[in-house]
Amino acid sequence: MLLSLVGMPGGGKSTVGRHLARQLGVPFVDTDHVIEERIGGSIRDYFAQHGEAVFRNLEEQVIDELTRNGTGVLATGGGAVLREANRQALHSRSTVIYLRSSAEEIYRRLRHDTHRPLLQVPDPLRKLRDLHRERDPLYRRSAHFVIETGRPSVPALVGMVLMQLELAGLVDASVVPSPVDRARLEP
Repeated sequence: MLLSLVGMPGGGKSTVGRHLARQLGVPFVDTDHVIEERIGGSIRDYFAQHGEAVFRNLEEQVIDELTRNGTGVLATGGGAVLREANRQALHSRSTVIYLRSSAEEIYRRLRHDTHRPLLQVPDPLRKLRDLHRERDPLYRRSAHFVIETGRPSVPALVGMVLMQLELAGLVDASVVPSPVDRARLEP
């Protein structure tokens, strides 16, 4: 089974994805890391040098290839859902989980982050709100499951994802930690 995580930049896709893959005993792949390996540099620099359209073409190619793989957990870039081809590939070839965070939650998490170009604007909260308004319907359209992230810890979010997958009959109950076990895992 291939699980794909979608959501806003800074929504926890990579962090939750790594933990989820470990819990399931499957490979984890981050589309942004695959892209950076291919271009031999940062997405930020590539985006600035070649423009969004060229970057999105490469992203579409990577998502197409990775969704044909079939097994593991795939974390996508925050803008992956902007292309219809990506939404279709993700939805038809994987089980898509939308880690839904509000713009305010993301801003709280990332307000001191100086590496994300998204936040290097005069009003980063407004930028996040605009992106959320534009992308939320696309994330929902792509998703099989929507998990409201709120303020739970990473182990709690992983548990919420696994419980949804168990209820849908997609994973065996033995990989889903009980609430008692989860309480021991959390700080």
